[in-house]
Amino acid sequence: MSSPGLYWKFLEDKRIAPIARVIGIVALLNIAIGLYMALFYAPMERTMGDAQRIFYFHVPSAWIGFLAFFVVFVASVLFLWQRERKWDALALAAAEIGVVFTTLVLLTGPLWAKKAWGAFWVWDARLTTTLILWMIYVGYLMLRSTAEGERRARFAAVLGIVGALDIPIIYFSVQIWRTQHPELLITESGGLAPPMTQTLMVCLLSFTFLFAYLLIQRVRLEQARDQVNVLREAMG
Repeated sequence: MSSPGLYWKFLEDKRIAPIARVIGIVALLNIAIGLYMALFYAPMERTMGDAQRIFYFHVPSAWIGFLAFFVVFVASVLFLWQRERKWDALALAAAEIGVVFTTLVLLTGPLWAKKAWGAFWVWDARLTTTLILWMIYVGYLMLRSTAEGERRARFAAVLGIVGALDIPIIYFSVQIWRTQHPELLITESGGLAPPMTQTLMVCLLSFTFLFAYLLIQRVRLEQARDQVNVLREAMG
């Protein structure tokens, strides 16, 4: 595996800090706009009432969870191919963020389900496969805390690749099995009013900016940790 302290030098560039700060500010402003639109701009849904507004945070959380685990998949494949520490660091950073957002999915989903289905949890295909995905990546993080060195990175990469295979199963679960869960793809033919679509798009964009900001900062933290370890080894 390549030297842990020498990768992605552009992250050490003094210009990356203000760029990351701008991304963070844009994310914060967009989240504020999305929150306003979700609470006041988007019309109230006819059957579920205000409880439906959870939709504007539940769906973007799911999108970021899937995006994060896709990054884990790609980075894990590249690590097994090139054996470079940078891909292992990227996979770890994305996995941690993905677990956070998937946890939000599993928290907001039952709140919405209670109003829509009359129960906080039903063993719906999409809910169950999402829970499995969350458990896989919690296991991924636990694995990283037990094994050591390149062995840890290899095992984690394999699990990251296997775990990502659950993502298409989650997405197509509403077509494969009979399920109460609505499809993720919302169209005008599905009855979503234009203000609802606009609000959802703003929230998706907001969460994407937030993901980019968190990913940059988390990788920079991992790189700084590696550099400290290199210095300790050199001094020791």
